[in-house]
Formats: sequence, C-alpha cells, structure tokens
Amino acid sequence: MVNQYQDERSQQVYSLIDKGRVMQMPFAGMSLLDYAINAALVISNIAIKKSDKAGLITFQDRIGNILPAGRINKQMATIQEVLYNQKTAFLESDYSVLYSTIRRTLSQRSLLLLFTNFESIHSLHRQLPYLLKLNNTHLLVIIFFENTELQKVTDYPAKTVKEIYYKAIAERFSYEKKLIAKELQKHGIQCILTSPEKLTVNTINKYLELKARNLI
Repeated sequence: MVNQYQDERSQQVYSLIDKGRVMQMPFAGMSLLDYAINAALVISNIAIKKSDKAGLITFQDRIGNILPAGRINKQMATIQEVLYNQKTAFLESDYSVLYSTIRRTLSQRSLLLLFTNFESIHSLHRQLPYLLKLNNTHLLVIIFFENTELQKVTDYPAKTVKEIYYKAIAERFSYEKKLIAKELQKHGIQCILTSPEKLTVNTINKYLELKARNLI
C-alpha cells in the first residue's frame, strides 16, 4: 500500500470592501459601494470554482463583517447573505483598524482585493503606511475608481473661458488618479484603476493574471 500526497494548492482570496465616505459617489444609478459589492460576489464565486477559498471583510470607521475564507458548498450563499445586508453611514474609513484586524485574524498569506477609492495623492499618503504593512505579509491589490464624469469634461472641447477653467481642473484630478497608481506601483503594490462599469471584468483579469504568474 502506497500513500500519495498532493500539495495544497488552494489560496485564500479576501475581498476587503471599504464602506466609507469615499464609496458613496454615484454612477449610473448605483454607488461605488454597490459596484464593489457586485464585483466581490463575482470574484468570490470564480475563486471558489478555481479551488481557492473566498472570504470577506467590510469596514469603515470600524470593522463591519469578517467571513473567514472557505470553499464549502454554502460559502457563496453566506457571502451573498452578508453582502445583501450591507448598510453604511459613509463615515471616514479607518485603515489602522483594518490592518490590526487582518494581522490578528489572517495567519496565512492571502490575496487581498481592496475595493476603495482615492481622490488625491494626499489621501493615499495618509493610508500608505498601513497598505505597505499589509503588502509585506499578503498580496495586496488596491482597486480604485476613475472619475468618469471628469473624463467627459476633459474629452469635450472647451470654447469659453469658463469651460477652459473647468477642463483644466478636470485634467488635474484625472492626472492625480494616475499619480496614485504610479505611487502604489513604486512601492510594489498591485493596483487597478478602473471605471465602475469595467470593475468586475478588470478584477477578474487581475486575479487570473496573478494565478497564471503563480503569485498566489
């Protein structure tokens, strides 16, 4: 009789959903939080089908829900139930609480998909120390949003002084988003800058890319 052993290939994939003030911006009748919830449902389902374990953490000024990663038959039903009941006061998000919670509860290196938003490089720098600590022990992917309304302004030809002024401001904010992405990449943090309607597809592609590169 011969015993055969196979390495455990499944990885933990956590969707970290920021329910704070930065996620209340509307787009096509939904908030950024709504888009994040929908994307988290899809990526969790795909991770389980890929034999990974899907988990969930929601937060704003304090931790909301913690669902340990798993791939049992009822895991997706549990994730759907948790996300369906999400409510938020859109308060300021506390990344120190998120970091301390993950450090305390996640002993295994995991893929962390953080759905959030940054509007300025200064707002990123306030949270960067906690993001760097998370990335040191886990594989962190920051997923944040383009401001598509500003993109419409920058694409539209300006004819009056007022329109030129608005266009200059819009271009500045759009450039700031790209600076945020470059700053994250400079520190070795994976990131996705996406429009809300492409959020789910871009998140799936990033997950499959990381799997193909054996980073998780």
